[in-house]
Amino acid sequence: MKWYDLDSLDNRSEERVEAMVRRVEPMLQAFFRPVVRGVDRVPRGSALYVANHNGASMTPDTFIMGAALYREHGMDALPYGLAHEVAMQLPAVHQFFVPLGAVRASHANAHRLFAEGKKALVYPGGDLDSMRSFRHRDRVVFGPRRGYIRLALREGTPIVPVVSSGAHSVLLTLDDGRWLARALGLKRLVRTEVWPIALSIPWGLTVGPTPPYIPFPTQIFVEFLEPVHFERTGPEAAEDSAYVEACHERVHGAMESALKRLSQERRRARRARMIRWFRRPTGSDNGC
Repeated sequence: MKWYDLDSLDNRSEERVEAMVRRVEPMLQAFFRPVVRGVDRVPRGSALYVANHNGASMTPDTFIMGAALYREHGMDALPYGLAHEVAMQLPAVHQFFVPLGAVRASHANAHRLFAEGKKALVYPGGDLDSMRSFRHRDRVVFGPRRGYIRLALREGTPIVPVVSSGAHSVLLTLDDGRWLARALGLKRLVRTEVWPIALSIPWGLTVGPTPPYIPFPTQIFVEFLEPVHFERTGPEAAEDSAYVEACHERVHGAMESALKRLSQERRRARRARMIRWFRRPTGSDNGC
C-alpha cells in the first residue's frame, strides 16, 4: 500500500481525477439529481474555495463540486484540498484522496499553492459543520474558526464561497454530541469537538464518527457565489482581529443567505415532484 508525502504538491494525478469523474459522476447524477450553478464565476489564478461541510464521513457535494469544475474548466479550476492530517493518515482514505489532490492543511502548503497560481479548498467548520445536528441543516456552522480569513488576507487571494444544500440529508444526525466530546476529552486526544449520535443505512444508530454508509436519496443543490475580494490584505490585515471578524461576517453571511435560498428552492422542488407523482396517470379506464 503506497503512502504519500502529505506536504507534496506533486501527488495529484489528472488520470486519477479524470477516471474518478468518469466513474462517479453518473452515480451522482442518478442518486442526487444535482443542480450546480455559478461555475462561470470561478476566477482565473489563485483562489480559496470556502465551502460548508456536510454528511459526516461522506460528502457527496464535494464530488459534485469537483466534477462540475473539472468538466467546465479542467484541472486549472480544480482545487487542492487542505485536509485534516488525522483523517488523511487513515489507510484507504489516504490512498484514495491524496492522488485526487489532498494535502496537509497548513499555511505553508497554502502559500505554495497560491504562489503557483493554484486553488485550494477549505471547510472552515470541519467537524462542527459536517456533523452538525439535522435540525441545523440550513445553517453554516464555522464556530470561532477564522483561520480561513487570515489565510486569504495574508496571501491576498480572493475567496470563492461554495454553498451546498441537501447534502446534510444523506443521514440523520440526531445530536452533534459536543457534550460527549468534552466529557471524553476528544479535542485533546483526536482534535475533534463533536461525537455525533446519528442514524444511517445500514448501521442504524451510531455514536461517534459514522462509518461509510449508504446515503439517503436526496436532491443536492450547489452554487458558487461571486468571488470575495478584500479591501485590505497582507500580514497586518490578517492580524487585525476586528477586520478579520468583519471579513468573516461578510463571507459567512453571504453563505448562510445562499443556503437558506437554496434550501427553500429544494423544498419547492420536492413539493412539485410529490404533486406530479400524485397526479400521474394510473392507467386507462377499460370500462369494466
